[in-house]
Amino acid sequence: MNRFIRLADQVSTWTGKASAWLIVLLMLVVCAEVFKRYILNMPTAWIFDATNMLYGTLFMMAGAYTLAQDGHVRGDFLYGKMKPRTQASFDLVLYLLFFVPGIVALVYAGWDYASASYKINEHSSITADGPPIWQFKFIIPIAGALVLFQGAAEIVRCFICLKTGEWPERLKDAEEIDVVEEQLANSQYVDADARERAIHSAKNIDELARKRMEET
Repeated sequence: MNRFIRLADQVSTWTGKASAWLIVLLMLVVCAEVFKRYILNMPTAWIFDATNMLYGTLFMMAGAYTLAQDGHVRGDFLYGKMKPRTQASFDLVLYLLFFVPGIVALVYAGWDYASASYKINEHSSITADGPPIWQFKFIIPIAGALVLFQGAAEIVRCFICLKTGEWPERLKDAEEIDVVEEQLANSQYVDADARERAIHSAKNIDELARKRMEET
């Protein structure tokens, strides 16, 4: 079970990081359009569709990564005060009753939606000569399948927590505190003692912020 969890975390993390590069492409496209529109007075008709597809792909493909990092917002302030086994029981019920049926429906409907778009070679209707959009619609079932795969790992996590009383560790990724630590490590103007104090202080601030977020 732990191997399955690690595999799901690795797949979700890899796809999330790979998809994150779309933000760079999106920025370049927007900057090019701003230059063409306001400097050259040569606006491009398909840019609006391109930015929609790039941002939509980035947004959908980040779902599994966010779930793997436990980054989705929780609206219940009582959850953070529960014991791990109570949390696992609560999560397991919600996953089975709402998450699995909802995501399965998303994958099924998304595949049907994308297949129909492919069959008619659907193009954007926003502009007169809009680009094809059927390939973008296939992102819906793909992203849904990745979220469903990670959701299966989260369900396994619930079972392990119910058995052991502790949540299995997650595959850690870069956080803001890691950036601070890296910057201080490469600084030539901070001695070792000051660096350790600064990192320790930053970690305490980060921990207090997380606790306040859980309480509210």
